Amino acid sequence: MRNIALFMLAALPLFAGFFPSTVHTSVTASNGTTLQLAKPFPVTGMSGIVIHNYGNDLKAATGYIAQTSSSGSAKLITKEIIRHESLPTIKTPVTKGDRVIGGYLYSNVMLLAPDADTYAKITKSTRKHWVHPDLFAVYLSEIGDTYPTKENLARFAKQYQVGLIYIIKRDSAVLLDPISGQIVGKRAFSGAPAKAQSPFFMRIGTIEGGWFSDDAPGDYYKIMGQF
Repeated sequence: MRNIALFMLAALPLFAGFFPSTVHTSVTASNGTTLQLAKPFPVTGMSGIVIHNYGNDLKAATGYIAQTSSSGSAKLITKEIIRHESLPTIKTPVTKGDRVIGGYLYSNVMLLAPDADTYAKITKSTRKHWVHPDLFAVYLSEIGDTYPTKENLARFAKQYQVGLIYIIKRDSAVLLDPISGQIVGKRAFSGAPAKAQSPFFMRIGTIEGGWFSDDAPGDYYKIMGQF
């Protein structure tokens, strides 16, 4: 019993730090493309949104940033928060005093898992707003891509408000911030099936074309190894 207790205590930091916390901070200095945060994000590579106050209770998100060092240095990634042809592009530069939300939408998570059992165990044991990969599978089919990449995950995340991609590999699990394209969490993982469903667990039986057809090639663990 004592050995079990010690094992559980030793494992706590690994699991407790897996999901980075959302942080509310502000910009203390900026040249428009690089900036300094008053309070650093807990993990370098995390993305966040910048919120500018125009006065008269008018505020707007003016861009995505990513932290580049543990001291709170960051860079502007893109000014495109919501892509819509009918909406004007916000041209306001990032300035001192702007509010920042680091880990924006990190409670909205999509899990890419090797099979249904793994998917069910993780989603039932972890309290998050789970975005099912069915939606991503349909999205890939619509845009004509054949497998997940950092680029299509970033576009999907912006369109469907996904904050993190939880990826199960053969012996580990990682959290990908799709906006920054950086890994912001990693832990050991055991119990993954030797043979995975390709391309990843989804409830849709068959999607015509690309990687999702019945005879499409693809190794789940090899593909997920790119992240």
